[in-house]
Amino acid sequence: MSAVLMVLTSAKFWSQKDGTQRPTGFWAEEFAVPHRILTEAGVDLTIATPGGLPAVPDELGLSLQANGGDSGKVAGLRAYLEATKDLLASPTRLEDADPADYDAVIIPGGHGPMQDLAVNPDVGRVLTTMLSDPAKVVASLCHGPASFMAAGRDDGSWPFKGRRLTAFTDAEEEQVGLSANAPWLLEERLRGAGAHFESGPAWSSYVVVDGNLITGQNPASGGAAAQALLKELAARTTA
Repeated sequence: MSAVLMVLTSAKFWSQKDGTQRPTGFWAEEFAVPHRILTEAGVDLTIATPGGLPAVPDELGLSLQANGGDSGKVAGLRAYLEATKDLLASPTRLEDADPADYDAVIIPGGHGPMQDLAVNPDVGRVLTTMLSDPAKVVASLCHGPASFMAAGRDDGSWPFKGRRLTAFTDAEEEQVGLSANAPWLLEERLRGAGAHFESGPAWSSYVVVDGNLITGQNPASGGAAAQALLKELAARTTA
């Protein structure tokens, strides 16, 4: 059985350029879809957050507007959150996570990671260690790759430099009306740090697999990213 660490944001607010605090959290679909797929595949999943604080969903991600007006989808997401509420309320401490204990790490998005994971040394430690090991897999979705900015080697280099990846695009951020007041934009930051950023059509599923690095562009990419993670885990188990 593969062991996977799922790192969620514990941020409840996202500090804006004008000093206001925008309510945030993790994006429900980006947690629920991969968590269900991986769990049903028999993966041993551990949820971790900074400080072991409760992980809270962004209510925007549970709105009809954010889910194409599909009330059934929203009800399904809320039901999954209810079924996993104890896991979300009492996650393990990210500070205690040992990369040696896991075959992979997956980091869902929501704007919360822009607030806490982007500057968290422990997620940086986990990512740097696991990305450098070809036997392990690093996966992330949407704004989850904000956590990549916390990674770094002892020589000051960035382990994601030169890697092919995707994330929530600046165009998508603009389309949801949040780019103007964002303190920084994820695509711009990843490109500036040296990643080879790729993207597909806005709001469509788009996943990039670059060796042991799997990234999904947006909430619609969660299922494909989880399936890609299962495929990479299986390849490493049989290698």
